[in-house]
Amino acid sequence: MDAGARDTVRVERVATARMPTAHGHFTGHVYRDLVTGAEHVALARGDLTGAGGVLVRLHSECLTGDAFGSLRCDCGPQLASALARVQLEGRGVVVYLRGQEGRGIGLVNKIRAYALQDQGRDTVDANTDLGLPVDARDYQAGIEILHDLGVRAVRLMSNNPTKLAAVRKAGIDVIERVVLAIEPNPENQAYLETKRARMGHLLDALGGPLL
Repeated sequence: MDAGARDTVRVERVATARMPTAHGHFTGHVYRDLVTGAEHVALARGDLTGAGGVLVRLHSECLTGDAFGSLRCDCGPQLASALARVQLEGRGVVVYLRGQEGRGIGLVNKIRAYALQDQGRDTVDANTDLGLPVDARDYQAGIEILHDLGVRAVRLMSNNPTKLAAVRKAGIDVIERVVLAIEPNPENQAYLETKRARMGHLLDALGGPLL
C-alpha cells in the first residue's frame, strides 16, 4: 500500500475477487483493519485512479438494516441506492466499514438503545442514557482504503457533514456531495428527524423525500 505521508498503515488488502450482486457486478476487495481486527470490504467498478471525482460511499455496518431490512433506520436503502448508482455510472466504490454497528456502539448496545427508544427516548438520548457516545465512528480505515485504491477526488454519497469533513481533512478532494434520497417511513421518521435536528445531517424537511 502507498501510505503516502501517513505515519502508520491502518489497513492491508488481503483478498480480491469478482463480486456479482443483485445491484450489479463489482470487484470485491477485503481489507484487514490492523487496529481493530475488523474486515472491511470495498465493492468497486471501473478505473478509480483516473481523472475526475470518483463516486464513493463510506457505509457503516448495520446488520439490522442491511441484512434484516429493519425499518427503524435508513441504512439498508442507502446501501442499495449507493451500489445501484455505482453500477449505473460504471465507476465508483462502496466501502463497507465493519465494526461500526449502531454508530460504533455495537450490536448489543444498539438493541438496548432500541428498547429505550421504544419508551420514548430519541437516538441521541438513548445512547447517552446508556453512558455511550452519540457517535463513536472513526472513518480513518475507510479513507485509507480509498487511498489504497488510488482514489484522490470523490463525489461522496452522504448526508453526514462529519463524514464529509473527515474525508476532506485526510486530503481527499470532495468535489461534490451526492444526495441519498431515502423516503421516510412511519418507523424511522423520528430517527431521521433526530439526525437532522440534533446531529446536523443534511436532510430536507421530513414528510417528503430526504436530501
